[in-house]
Amino acid sequence: MSPKNESVLAGFNAFLTRGNVIDLAVAVVVGAAFTNIVNAVVRGVINPLVGAFGTKDLESYSSCLKGPCEVDDAGNVVSGIPIAWGLVLSAVLSFLITAAVVYFLMVLPMARFLAKRAAHEKAKEGVQETLEISELEVLKEIRDALVAQRGPNSGPEAGGAGSPPKTL
Repeated sequence: MSPKNESVLAGFNAFLTRGNVIDLAVAVVVGAAFTNIVNAVVRGVINPLVGAFGTKDLESYSSCLKGPCEVDDAGNVVSGIPIAWGLVLSAVLSFLITAAVVYFLMVLPMARFLAKRAAHEKAKEGVQETLEISELEVLKEIRDALVAQRGPNSGPEAGGAGSPPKTL
């Protein structure tokens, strides 16, 4: 294999083994299964309930755009232009139910979790800053105590310990 092919394969392998690609694949599979559940709820519960207020199932509601719509025995439109607005309304209801479930069962709890986590991290940073400030204050007090023990003439300006000897 050429080095270029190896680098392409290595890049592809890195892409596949990255965690978010696998998470995405799992999300697609779970989303497809969830879509089937939502569609079943809309077709099995919502559409009949809406149809109970009318004369038929929600998905079979339609209007004719041009002239009277005539349908043959097989269900094919012979004349007119039918608008199947019941199918659109059913799809909109499916979308709204899916969006509500995703928001209330996934997005909202995750947002609350991330907010709590951020608050915890911020509190931890505040404690760390307080510790650093406390350590600095303690070190300053130790320094001041050591300077006070040496006396006023023992600092570096006075030629005390730690300063180079004065030359005449």
